[in-house]
Amino acid sequence: MTHVRPAAALGSAAFDPGLARNAAEPARRGWLADWATAWNGFWFTPADPLPLAVIRIATGLILTWSCVVWLLDPDAFFGDRGWLRPDQVWRQNDQPWQWSVYFAASSATLIRVVAGVALVAAILLTIGLATPLAALVSFVGLVSAANRAPLNVFGLDDTLGMLLIPLIVGPAGARLSVDAALAGPGWGRAGGPSVRANVALRLLQVHLCVVYLFSGAGKLFGASWWEGTALWGAIANDRYRTLDLRGLAGHPLVVNALTLATLWWEVGYAALVWPRLTRRLWLAMAVLVHLGIGLAMGMMEFGLAMITANLAFVPAATFARLLRPVTSPLAALATSPGIRPDSP
Repeated sequence: MTHVRPAAALGSAAFDPGLARNAAEPARRGWLADWATAWNGFWFTPADPLPLAVIRIATGLILTWSCVVWLLDPDAFFGDRGWLRPDQVWRQNDQPWQWSVYFAASSATLIRVVAGVALVAAILLTIGLATPLAALVSFVGLVSAANRAPLNVFGLDDTLGMLLIPLIVGPAGARLSVDAALAGPGWGRAGGPSVRANVALRLLQVHLCVVYLFSGAGKLFGASWWEGTALWGAIANDRYRTLDLRGLAGHPLVVNALTLATLWWEVGYAALVWPRLTRRLWLAMAVLVHLGIGLAMGMMEFGLAMITANLAFVPAATFARLLRPVTSPLAALATSPGIRPDSP
């Protein structure tokens, strides 16, 4: 029996590279089209601005507190004879051209005016009055304070900057705000799902994943994290300790477990916060980790700011359900005929 090679049986067309490429084009175009569709869906699908409104309120409260702290001693923070003279600021900043409104404040009065404007903007952001302008002024005030007083900048200030950018980009005042109340029910679809709201939330989500990824990767260079003893170093630090947990010295396995769990949570955050199966666990661990940092190391403002950032992953339906006891009476009151502007 004569055996026919498969190539001959298929014919000469099977050996034509041009036909092979043409056959692969639909599959390639399909993959690229699917990728482009997923990319567009991720960034540009309209989203409910309710989570952004909750983040705005929490951010505004923390920023208001931060501005009050700046105003406790503005001369020391921003004055010519403060802790860091203006001509020495460039030694602490990353780049010599970093700007600050406080560089133009030539007197103690102007310094207090600038700090006061930042405080008023933070309050307006919290209540949602003139929200877009308040968010922008708040960001300028935060950056100005950080660049003028770099010795006093910590993780809280970095996190507030991360939170304020999405509030500028998205419709942060579309829900739970004085702006929405003043506009009334005739505001149209301003409080409904929008692409800007989705872009703002996605920016915060991606930024948060990058922060945790690099923070976790940095910890992998530390031997104490591999050994499971890193948390003990924080517990035994007298400078930052506000909660005495030195009793854990007698339970090394507990310290090891907490250290390795924290490391695994932070390294895996960027991948495991997205699937629904693991999202709740990772967000719950975020709350526990940051509350633990706040209670044990005296960094409660930073911990609350990071928890606020994690709210970007909470669905709008969850917020709507939790806030229904508050929003339902307010909505009924707003639509009551007795308080309409045109009522007698």
